[in-house]
Amino acid sequence: FLFPQAFPARKDFKFNNQDFTHLRDYCLSRGLLFEDDTFPAHVSSIGPNLLSEDKLSRLQWKRPTMIERNPHLIVDGVSRFDIIQGEIGDCWVLAALGSLTLQRQFLENVLPKDQGFKENYAGIFHFRFWHFGDWVDVVIDDRLPFLNGRYLSVQPCSRNEFWPSLLEKAYAKFRGSYQNLHWGYISDALVDLTGGVQVQFLLQKPPSDLQEIIKAAAKSQCLMGCTTPGGQSIGNVELENGLVKGHAYTVTGAREIPYKNGWEDIIRVWNPWGHGEWRGPWSDGYNPLSHTVSVSVSIQPMYQTSHFFSRMSYQAFTEQFFLLCICDNTPSFLDFGDQHGTKWSLAMYVNQWARGLTAGGSNYHNGNEYDCIAVVSEMIPIYAGLTMRSYFRALWMKGAVGIEDCRGTINHFLQFQGLRDRLPVAFFSQYKSKVLKCGLNVSARDVTNYFYLSPGTYVVVPATSEEGQEAEFLLRIFLRPDSEPKHLKSVSTITGGLGFTSILRVFCLCLSLSLSLSLSHTHTPPSAIKC
Repeated sequence: FLFPQAFPARKDFKFNNQDFTHLRDYCLSRGLLFEDDTFPAHVSSIGPNLLSEDKLSRLQWKRPTMIERNPHLIVDGVSRFDIIQGEIGDCWVLAALGSLTLQRQFLENVLPKDQGFKENYAGIFHFRFWHFGDWVDVVIDDRLPFLNGRYLSVQPCSRNEFWPSLLEKAYAKFRGSYQNLHWGYISDALVDLTGGVQVQFLLQKPPSDLQEIIKAAAKSQCLMGCTTPGGQSIGNVELENGLVKGHAYTVTGAREIPYKNGWEDIIRVWNPWGHGEWRGPWSDGYNPLSHTVSVSVSIQPMYQTSHFFSRMSYQAFTEQFFLLCICDNTPSFLDFGDQHGTKWSLAMYVNQWARGLTAGGSNYHNGNEYDCIAVVSEMIPIYAGLTMRSYFRALWMKGAVGIEDCRGTINHFLQFQGLRDRLPVAFFSQYKSKVLKCGLNVSARDVTNYFYLSPGTYVVVPATSEEGQEAEFLLRIFLRPDSEPKHLKSVSTITGGLGFTSILRVFCLCLSLSLSLSLSHTHTPPSAIKC
């Protein structure tokens, strides 16, 4: 892909302009323990509505050195078993974090090694999160909130291990307060923790190739999370089958095993509560060996049910869970069948919707000054993801704290013929009748879809859902390296507003009318998860 504007790649954007090394050295030189005045040990860091006034008045803040004689950041490596959810309803964060612990390359980006409680300890730590193309370094002090002697935040499984609690505090600061972790989208957390691309599936109507996608994702070591039906209006009701309503889980594996006279797809999930398991088929007490073709065949240890884990069939998984989210550096979850071994090429395109120029909303043809096209030479998958810059980026620049995400949705596709220069208004009106519906018109910060495209020329036109709305966006497209990309026209980048949805429109020009266009089914969750 060619870019209308080169995207600046930065790895260490300083949240609130705080430099970890400088602040730590300053405290060490003066014998001080760091106190973060941008995210203080105060009720303002908790948020106004998470706790009652009575509970807020009883809140205490303690450093790990006040809790344990010999605190450590990490004990015997990082594991999802280190995590037990606290009082905050942030299972969507912890499920994503549990998935992160499975992949060292992602974890090392988030959890820098240059810190701890021994050498150069000054009560200061830092963690890194991805936002709009940047890795953002977030500095915190190590004062943790306690209520009635118990952790308000995530509780470490080992009494003297504190990386889960400190990382959660850094993410709370990143998003504005602990209250802003009380509900959310697992897809947002996965992207924030990895900088990867994500795709989501509603499991009530899964695509026909979802089983292959899940197995490819597991083989490629993608991060995966899932949620049960419910949402933030439903209490944490544990069902008779052991699952919890409106709760987020980590998918830790998927594999096909011999069963009866055929094969069974088995999926394994983990509960960030640290207890509660699926009680249906393939759970504890279920003996699959009595049903297999040969008694010599056994399930690998990682697929045996153990403490905190649940093992279940693919059918039960799609029946009991509502949403599946998969995330990786590339769309490796599409590497199966004829696409096995696909090499991906990434194009990143940053721009903005500007009032009077490009913020055309549903009347995108009235103002689009930019289009992005790719020429596809053979039937291949293409992944497209649109991310709107969150409002809190502007607040960082002012030294303030807070978050409010712009959210968007995937809406339609249009097939057309003929292309030379920038698309004229007449073009859009001429081919408007050939729009193909795909996906759900539901808002989300990250809008994604993938397509299996026949040979042809394809134009991607991001648009807002309403006319006149301004914001900056990042468009990421993955395709085969041998596909020919180009752009039509560019516009300079601005920072923008918030509070509206966006639409990723993909306009498809097939070189031959006889060639068919096959679109995948991907969806965005209709409600956030609080558990």
